[in-house]
Amino acid sequence: MTYILAIDQGTTSSRAILFDKSMTPVATAQEEFPQHFPQSGWVEHDPDDIWTTVAGTCRQVMERASAQAADIVAIGITNQRETTLVWDKATGKAIHNAIVWQDRRTAVKCRELRDAGHEAIVAKKTGLLIDPYFSGTKLAWTLDRVEGARERARAGGLLFGTVDSYLIWKLTGGRSHVTDATNAARTLLYDIRNGRWSSTMCDLLDIPMEMLPEVRDCAGEFGMARADLFGGDIPIMGVAGDQQAATVGQACFAPGMLKSTYGTGCFALMNTGDTPVMSQNRLLTTIAYQLDGKPTYALEGSIFIAGAVVQWLRDGLKMIRDAAETQPLAEAADASQGVVLVPAFTGLGAPYWDAECRGAIFGLTRNTGPDELARAALESVGYQTRDLMEAMRADWRASLGPDAATDEEAVLRVDGGMSASDWTMQFLADILGASVDRPKVLETTAQGAAWLAGMAAGFYPSQEEFAKSWSLERRFEPQMESEERERRYRKWQNAVAGTIRFTGGSSEN
Repeated sequence: MTYILAIDQGTTSSRAILFDKSMTPVATAQEEFPQHFPQSGWVEHDPDDIWTTVAGTCRQVMERASAQAADIVAIGITNQRETTLVWDKATGKAIHNAIVWQDRRTAVKCRELRDAGHEAIVAKKTGLLIDPYFSGTKLAWTLDRVEGARERARAGGLLFGTVDSYLIWKLTGGRSHVTDATNAARTLLYDIRNGRWSSTMCDLLDIPMEMLPEVRDCAGEFGMARADLFGGDIPIMGVAGDQQAATVGQACFAPGMLKSTYGTGCFALMNTGDTPVMSQNRLLTTIAYQLDGKPTYALEGSIFIAGAVVQWLRDGLKMIRDAAETQPLAEAADASQGVVLVPAFTGLGAPYWDAECRGAIFGLTRNTGPDELARAALESVGYQTRDLMEAMRADWRASLGPDAATDEEAVLRVDGGMSASDWTMQFLADILGASVDRPKVLETTAQGAAWLAGMAAGFYPSQEEFAKSWSLERRFEPQMESEERERRYRKWQNAVAGTIRFTGGSSEN
């Protein structure tokens, strides 16, 4: 047997999956690691935890499949995006904890940049908004706060990377300082149209360009994992940020195709082909994937809290012991109470982009209990997804022109841990008023990374053949009456507006 080893480094855990020739997962290993919250709104990871869990799960999965290094054709990597690391070039030691994508510590800096009138140039160059979500201001904060860091960076002594770059550096023993176009596009430092690091953006944030990694296609040579790790050399042949890897894994290769991944957060992407569509509704313009030097672009909407709201029920409120308990609770809830939860625990993402907003619950009664809170938590994911879909459809129609025909009934392909919940997916279809397709293989993020590596190595088929292999497990059709759907959505919109007002958020929406 020969395999592709997919590394899926996420926000709360690291996983390794071996895929066989038919792209079927044959062995999996997963390990959670601690989350660190030094202050309200701050989220950090220990870089050593990231590395040791990745190396450990890779060894575990090889052992479970009785696989040797010689049995593995290539490694594909997918990773939590925007999370920022800086390490010493000589020692490989990080100079600060990794600052996680959820972290909001640079909210004030971002507001200063917006107030100074830089938002238009940022959007033009990077396709992004000025928000703490992205790596650029996190990197600037690290260089400002760690003594002597900026001087060391200018002298070539420090390196910056997102998680993929850090892992490749560690896997190759410091021989490769590289990234791929999808991760580069999330840094606030990359010119997505010209395909290079932007000196304009680096100057704006005072980032020494000497510390930036080389940017490559998603499929190709990234370096060789050193023999002492796994008993032999293994080439790294595929890299993509987690949401882009899921887009690939869902075979969303045609313009207009939509996918949404439900993990810690929720991320919806729409393929827009070879044209970067500039959003009029505060969505992001990004790179979906890049093959043979040609980028394919996407519109993206980002929700910071999706599966994390279930973790809050478990770890914060101690209301459940396992995520699976939320579905029977939601089914037993008194729907007439109409409790609405706005889970802005670390601010609101698209289309609001309010870094200072915090969460709120509306409609509590004397009879409200765990059932109703669980239902409101799961429903919040559907409401937030509709916010994204409304904005995406408007931007897509505008980009095609007034006379273009559009598919208003576009199907949403879903994946990620929460997509396994039938109740949540049915509510999603109901509130969207659209079909929701769940594939047979829910490990689409890891599968996307595996396909990129396997395709580059000649082990897996072409893009066209891979798209034909996508297989539906279940389609959820909307069952809610349209009047009820719109009534509930208006109630959600009112709750978001009230949350922003009450918590002193800065959103203009």
